[in-house]
Amino acid sequence: MKKIHNFSAGPCILPKEVMQKAAESVVEYNNSGLSIIEMSHRSKDFESIMDRSHAIVRELLNVPENYDVCFLQGGASLQFMMVPENLFPVGGKVGYVNTGVWGTKALKEAQLFGETIEVASSKDKNFSYIPKGYNIPKDIAYLHLTSNNTIYGTQFKSFPETTVPLVCDMSSDIMSKPVDVSKFDLIYAGAQKNIGPAGVVVVISKKGIFGKSGRTIPTMLDYRTHIDNGSMFNTPPCFSIYTSLLTMEWIKNLGGLSEMEKINEAKAKILYDEIDSNPLFTGPAAKEDRSLMNVTFVMKDPSLEPEFAKLAKERNLSGIGGHRSVGGFRASIYNAMPIESVQALVDAMRDFSKKYA
Repeated sequence: MKKIHNFSAGPCILPKEVMQKAAESVVEYNNSGLSIIEMSHRSKDFESIMDRSHAIVRELLNVPENYDVCFLQGGASLQFMMVPENLFPVGGKVGYVNTGVWGTKALKEAQLFGETIEVASSKDKNFSYIPKGYNIPKDIAYLHLTSNNTIYGTQFKSFPETTVPLVCDMSSDIMSKPVDVSKFDLIYAGAQKNIGPAGVVVVISKKGIFGKSGRTIPTMLDYRTHIDNGSMFNTPPCFSIYTSLLTMEWIKNLGGLSEMEKINEAKAKILYDEIDSNPLFTGPAAKEDRSLMNVTFVMKDPSLEPEFAKLAKERNLSGIGGHRSVGGFRASIYNAMPIESVQALVDAMRDFSKKYA
């Protein structure tokens, strides 16, 4: 099997040892005679997996005791609707900081429920920066943020200090660094960037925040349903949860989120240093807001982009095409991306520069 350097924005690369153990579990899990994808979610084996999964999220993120952890389905896109369904009070208003495509989609869903204020936006410069210094209305029920923007390559380096409840979509940088969970009322994150395969969402919520909207919520869309049933009100995505557990155990064995952050910073520095020094490339994201997860870059001469894309394919650099709304290139360097793959991309950029600069 040839070596592929997988820079896909998601579903993303996972650690090899996680993939191997997950693959073995598809044939048979824990000498049970059953595959992980066929065993009952009510079995003792899977209940143990679920308990361990809840526990390791709490451990890695240092989740306070007055917060709940649950695993849901539907991706972050369903959360865009579940958040206002549960937290948007009838007759009230909420606020959103719009830093990209996903923030825009989340805001659009909230508008279906009532007055939704775009508190700040970076749309004026094609979402190439994180807004700062904006005023947060004191009468909004919550302020929604997107911590990392996969398409535009920007990331919150700090979060606003406010008395307003904070809700954050951390889909593309959860578990990549330590987070002070106590600053937020609700955090949600699709697993398919840093934790596991697609199909499961981690939700961390402060106790007591639900049941105050004044609206009747369908059972499946009520967070309390899933919290009260230990993430197993209905059949959960068993394989996705198990693989996510393996990945979180891998992170723990590396030294936890502080060590993970150091590794991610080192990888990003190698690539950003090359972008800044290479005469053929430039990075559109504001330097102070550059993402450690999704590195975006373009050619100063766009006519050279097809040639670099050709070289990338020859070097087995997969998934580096930029999103259609930005163009150029994007290297997603999530937790499991080895530094050797980042170096392979840098080497290709240098070789390309020697030929065309």
